[in-house]
Amino acid sequence: MAGKKQFDMDAALDAAMIQFWRDGYADTSLDDLSRATGLNRSSIYSSLGDKDTLFLRCLDLYAARYGEKYDAALSGAASDPVAAVRAFFDVTLERIADPALPDGCLIAQSTMAIPVLSPRVAAQAQKALGFQHLRLRTALKAGRLADRDAEAFAVHMAAVNQSLAVMSRAGASPQQLLDIVGVTVDALSQALRA
Repeated sequence: MAGKKQFDMDAALDAAMIQFWRDGYADTSLDDLSRATGLNRSSIYSSLGDKDTLFLRCLDLYAARYGEKYDAALSGAASDPVAAVRAFFDVTLERIADPALPDGCLIAQSTMAIPVLSPRVAAQAQKALGFQHLRLRTALKAGRLADRDAEAFAVHMAAVNQSLAVMSRAGASPQQLLDIVGVTVDALSQALRA
Protein backbone atom coordinates (compact mmCIF):
# COMPACT_ATOMS: atom_id res chain seq x y z
CA MET A 1 0.00 0.00 0.00
CA ALA A 2 1.43 3.35 -1.03
CA GLY A 3 1.58 6.17 1.47
CA LYS A 4 3.80 8.31 3.59
CA LYS A 5 6.90 6.70 4.96
CA GLN A 6 6.57 6.31 8.71
CA PHE A 7 9.40 7.04 11.09
CA ASP A 8 9.95 6.90 14.81
CA MET A 9 9.69 10.48 16.08
CA ASP A 10 11.40 9.66 19.40
CA ALA A 11 14.33 7.99 17.63
CA ALA A 12 14.68 10.93 15.23
CA LEU A 13 14.67 13.45 18.09
CA ASP A 14 17.19 11.37 20.01
CA ALA A 15 19.47 11.16 16.96
CA ALA A 16 19.19 14.92 16.39
CA MET A 17 19.94 15.56 20.07
CA ILE A 18 23.08 13.42 19.87
CA GLN A 19 24.16 15.27 16.71
CA PHE A 20 23.73 18.68 18.35
CA TRP A 21 25.42 17.39 21.50
CA ARG A 22 28.39 16.03 19.56
CA ASP A 23 29.01 19.02 17.28
CA GLY A 24 27.15 21.92 18.90
CA TYR A 25 24.40 24.05 17.44
CA ALA A 26 26.55 26.24 15.18
CA ASP A 27 28.54 23.35 13.69
CA THR A 28 25.52 21.16 13.00
CA SER A 29 24.11 21.59 9.51
CA LEU A 30 20.82 20.40 8.11
CA ASP A 31 22.81 17.83 6.13
CA ASP A 32 24.28 16.56 9.43
CA LEU A 33 20.79 16.34 10.90
CA SER A 34 19.56 14.54 7.79
CA ARG A 35 22.33 11.94 8.07
CA ALA A 36 21.77 11.54 11.83
CA THR A 37 18.00 11.15 11.64
CA GLY A 38 17.74 9.38 8.29
CA LEU A 39 15.23 12.03 7.17
CA ASN A 40 15.57 14.31 4.18
CA ARG A 41 15.49 18.09 4.66
CA SER A 42 11.81 18.47 3.78
CA SER A 43 10.88 15.72 6.25
CA ILE A 44 12.92 17.40 8.96
CA TYR A 45 11.16 20.70 8.35
CA SER A 46 7.68 19.21 8.09
CA SER A 47 8.01 16.79 11.02
CA LEU A 48 10.57 18.33 13.36
CA GLY A 49 10.64 22.02 12.44
CA ASP A 50 13.39 24.39 11.40
CA LYS A 51 16.85 24.14 12.96
CA ASP A 52 15.99 26.42 15.91
CA THR A 53 12.74 24.59 16.63
CA LEU A 54 14.43 21.20 16.39
CA PHE A 55 17.26 22.34 18.63
CA LEU A 56 14.76 23.62 21.21
CA ARG A 57 13.01 20.25 21.15
CA CYS A 58 16.35 18.49 21.60
CA LEU A 59 17.35 20.79 24.45
CA ASP A 60 14.02 20.11 26.15
CA LEU A 61 14.45 16.36 25.65
CA TYR A 62 17.95 16.47 27.14
CA ALA A 63 16.83 18.63 30.09
CA ALA A 64 13.88 16.34 30.81
CA ARG A 65 15.89 13.12 30.51
CA TYR A 66 18.66 14.20 32.84
CA GLY A 67 16.43 16.41 34.96
CA GLU A 68 14.43 13.36 36.02
CA LYS A 69 17.64 11.61 37.02
CA TYR A 70 18.87 14.65 38.95
CA ASP A 71 15.52 14.98 40.72
CA ALA A 72 15.61 11.32 41.72
CA ALA A 73 19.17 11.69 43.00
CA LEU A 74 18.27 14.75 45.08
CA SER A 75 15.02 13.30 46.41
CA GLY A 76 16.69 12.17 49.65
CA ALA A 77 18.21 15.56 50.45
CA ALA A 78 15.98 16.17 53.47
CA SER A 79 17.34 13.11 55.28
CA ASP A 80 20.91 13.00 53.89
CA PRO A 81 21.92 16.06 51.84
CA VAL A 82 25.52 14.91 51.41
CA ALA A 83 24.48 11.55 49.92
CA ALA A 84 21.90 13.32 47.72
CA VAL A 85 24.50 15.73 46.34
CA ARG A 86 26.93 12.88 45.73
CA ALA A 87 24.15 11.03 43.87
CA PHE A 88 23.46 14.22 41.87
CA PHE A 89 27.08 14.33 40.71
CA ASP A 90 27.01 10.58 40.04
CA VAL A 91 24.33 11.22 37.40
CA THR A 92 26.76 13.52 35.60
CA LEU A 93 29.76 11.25 36.06
CA GLU A 94 27.82 8.24 34.74
CA ARG A 95 26.68 10.23 31.70
CA ILE A 96 30.25 11.38 31.07
CA ALA A 97 31.58 7.80 31.38
CA ASP A 98 29.02 6.36 28.95
CA PRO A 99 30.94 5.62 25.73
CA ALA A 100 27.69 5.67 23.72
CA LEU A 101 27.19 9.38 24.50
CA PRO A 102 29.17 12.40 23.34
CA ASP A 103 31.54 14.06 25.78
CA GLY A 104 30.36 17.10 27.66
CA CYS A 105 26.86 18.39 28.25
CA LEU A 106 24.37 19.77 25.74
CA ILE A 107 23.26 22.47 28.19
CA ALA A 108 26.83 23.54 29.00
CA GLN A 109 27.70 23.65 25.29
CA SER A 110 24.57 25.62 24.52
CA THR A 111 25.19 28.09 27.31
CA MET A 112 28.73 28.70 26.06
CA ALA A 113 27.37 29.25 22.55
CA ILE A 114 24.82 31.90 23.58
CA PRO A 115 26.53 34.64 21.50
CA VAL A 116 25.77 32.74 18.28
CA LEU A 117 22.32 31.44 19.23
CA SER A 118 19.04 33.08 18.31
CA PRO A 119 17.42 34.94 21.23
CA ARG A 120 14.78 32.24 21.80
CA VAL A 121 17.33 29.41 21.77
CA ALA A 122 19.66 31.37 24.06
CA ALA A 123 16.78 32.00 26.47
CA GLN A 124 15.93 28.28 26.54
CA ALA A 125 19.57 27.34 27.22
CA GLN A 126 19.68 29.80 30.12
CA LYS A 127 16.36 28.46 31.41
CA ALA A 128 17.67 24.87 31.34
CA LEU A 129 20.76 25.93 33.27
CA GLY A 130 18.54 27.77 35.73
CA PHE A 131 16.52 24.61 36.41
CA GLN A 132 19.67 22.89 37.63
CA HIS A 133 20.41 25.74 40.04
CA LEU A 134 16.81 25.73 41.27
CA ARG A 135 16.69 21.97 41.88
CA LEU A 136 19.96 22.15 43.82
CA ARG A 137 18.84 25.10 45.94
CA THR A 138 15.53 23.40 46.74
CA ALA A 139 17.31 20.19 47.77
CA LEU A 140 19.87 22.02 49.90
CA LYS A 141 17.17 23.97 51.69
CA ALA A 142 15.38 20.68 52.36
CA GLY A 143 18.71 19.46 53.74
CA ARG A 144 18.60 22.13 56.42
CA LEU A 145 20.99 24.66 54.95
CA ALA A 146 20.14 28.28 55.64
CA ASP A 147 18.79 30.21 52.64
CA ARG A 148 22.04 32.09 52.02
CA ASP A 149 24.18 28.95 52.28
CA ALA A 150 21.75 26.94 50.13
CA GLU A 151 21.94 29.64 47.45
CA ALA A 152 25.74 29.84 47.57
CA PHE A 153 26.17 26.06 47.40
CA ALA A 154 23.55 25.75 44.63
CA VAL A 155 25.39 28.29 42.47
CA HIS A 156 28.70 26.59 43.20
CA MET A 157 27.41 23.06 42.56
CA ALA A 158 25.69 24.03 39.32
CA ALA A 159 28.98 25.58 38.18
CA VAL A 160 30.95 22.50 39.24
CA ASN A 161 28.49 20.24 37.46
CA GLN A 162 28.83 22.19 34.22
CA SER A 163 32.61 22.29 34.59
CA LEU A 164 32.69 18.49 34.87
CA ALA A 165 31.23 18.32 31.39
CA VAL A 166 33.72 20.87 30.06
CA MET A 167 36.65 19.18 31.80
CA SER A 168 35.66 15.77 30.45
CA ARG A 169 35.50 17.16 26.95
CA ALA A 170 38.97 18.63 27.50
CA GLY A 171 40.32 15.19 28.43
CA ALA A 172 40.24 15.15 32.26
CA SER A 173 40.55 11.66 33.68
CA PRO A 174 37.73 9.99 35.63
CA GLN A 175 39.85 10.31 38.79
CA GLN A 176 40.31 14.05 38.26
CA LEU A 177 36.55 14.44 37.87
CA LEU A 178 35.95 12.42 41.05
CA ASP A 179 38.44 14.64 42.89
CA ILE A 180 36.58 17.77 41.77
CA VAL A 181 33.32 16.30 43.07
CA GLY A 182 35.03 15.23 46.30
CA VAL A 183 36.13 18.77 47.12
CA THR A 184 32.58 20.05 46.65
CA VAL A 185 30.94 17.26 48.64
CA ASP A 186 33.50 17.68 51.46
CA ALA A 187 32.79 21.42 51.60
CA LEU A 188 29.07 20.74 51.91
CA SER A 189 29.67 18.17 54.62
CA GLN A 190 31.77 20.66 56.60
CA ALA A 191 29.13 23.39 56.22
CA LEU A 192 26.42 21.06 57.51
CA ARG A 193 28.53 20.17 60.56
CA ALA A 194 29.26 23.83 61.35
